[in-house]
Amino acid sequence: MIDVALLGIIRRWHIRDQVPLREIARRLGISRNTVRRYLRSETTEPSYADRRSPSAIDKYAFQLSGLLKTEAAKSRKQRRTLKQLHEELKELGFEGSYDRVAAFARVWRAGQTDRVNSASKRT
Repeated sequence: MIDVALLGIIRRWHIRDQVPLREIARRLGISRNTVRRYLRSETTEPSYADRRSPSAIDKYAFQLSGLLKTEAAKSRKQRRTLKQLHEELKELGFEGSYDRVAAFARVWRAGQTDRVNSASKRT
């Protein structure tokens, strides 16, 4: 995997400052072949695979979305707190922390406001 910071340094020294490959390799403590490979590479940005590790809340996302939707329809005084929703999920078998529920709720609410904003722009 190519380190972008190192790639930038190597290209700057070689192209702008006209530093020879041998000198770049000596300064950085890497082989000349590595310097040459970095200069020949077309890569300017690293390409990392998207990491998607399973979350404990994934199994309960549908139920939690439904709970959040029903709570959003209620008046502010009648809504249950996220702690209460977390307790309800625990009764259903959820073993995750309150923080996971709160993070899910933040993302869910952001998606709701995005949907409302995009709908209002269309009209």
